[in-house]
Amino acid sequence: MKLIIQIPCFNEEKTLPRVIEDLPREISGIDQIEYLVIDDGSSDSTAQVARDLGVHHILSLGTNRGLAFAFYSGINHCLENGADIVVNTDGDNQYQGQDIAKLVAPVLEHRAEIVVGARPIKSHSEFSPFKKLLQLLGSWTIRVVSKTKVKDASSGFRAMSAKACRRIFIYSRFSYTMETLIQAGNSNLRVVSVDINVNPTTRKSRLFKNIFQHVSRSGSTIIKMFIMYRPGRFFSLIGNLLMLAALILGARYLYLIFWIADPDPERTYIPSLILVSILAFLGVISYFLAIMGELIKTQRKLSEEIISEIKWKV
Repeated sequence: MKLIIQIPCFNEEKTLPRVIEDLPREISGIDQIEYLVIDDGSSDSTAQVARDLGVHHILSLGTNRGLAFAFYSGINHCLENGADIVVNTDGDNQYQGQDIAKLVAPVLEHRAEIVVGARPIKSHSEFSPFKKLLQLLGSWTIRVVSKTKVKDASSGFRAMSAKACRRIFIYSRFSYTMETLIQAGNSNLRVVSVDINVNPTTRKSRLFKNIFQHVSRSGSTIIKMFIMYRPGRFFSLIGNLLMLAALILGARYLYLIFWIADPDPERTYIPSLILVSILAFLGVISYFLAIMGELIKTQRKLSEEIISEIKWKV
C-alpha cells in the first residue's frame, strides 16, 4: 500500500521545512510513504528547499496556475507514480502531520473513498465570530448540494483513495475543496470527516484578499457546481418560481374581471397580461434548460467514466 502526501506550494520556502519535518515516516497499514511538492510557479526557492529536504517528487508547473490546477496536477502525478492513497496538505503548515494517520484510516478500512479533516471551527481562537458563522453556513450549504455529511467543506486537508482520484475532475480555477465534495457526492463516492487539530497561522490566505471576496468566489463556485452537477433541479426550481409568479398574476387578473367586474379590464390590466406571458414563457424556457442540462450531465458523466477507465489502465 503506497501513500503519497502532496503539498501544493506557492512561495513556501520559509514554512516548507516545518511541513516536511512534521510529516509521518511510517503509518500502520502503509508500506511506502512518499512526498510530492507541487511548485506552482514560485518566485522564491521553494523547489530548491524541497530538493534539499529530500522530497521524493517535485512537480514544477512553471507559472502560477492557481491552487485548483496545482491540486489536480498533483493528483494525476500521484496516480502516474502508483499511489494507492493520496493525502493533500497545505504548504503553510496549517495542518498537523500526526493527523494524517487519522485521515488514511477510513480509506484503509474501506469505509470511505474521501476523508476530510474537520478543523475545530467553533473553538478556533483565530477565527472571528463572523468567520465561524460563514464557515458553518458554507459547510451546511455544501452538505445540501453535495448530499454528503462533511463537517468542514473548505478544509484542504484530506485523503483520497486511488479510485476517488480517478473519478475527480477539477473545472474551477478558484479552489478544489468545494468542487471535489460536490462531485464526490453526486458520483456516489463515500465521504467522511475526521476531527483534526491545526497549527497557529503563519500567513494570510493568498486565495482571497478579504472575507467578502472569499464569500463571493465561494458562492459563485457553489452555484456553478450546482448547475453542472444538478442542472435539472436548478432550472426546474427557477421554472417553478416563474410559473408561480405567472399563476398569481393571472389569478389576480381573473379575480378583477369576474369578481370585481372592472368596466374596462383589457385597457387597465394589459401590462399584467404581458408580464404573465413573459413569466410563463421564461418558465417554459427554464424547464427546457432543465431537460437539456440533464442530457448534457449524462454525456459528461459518460465522458468522465471513460477518462477514469483510461487512468485506471494507464
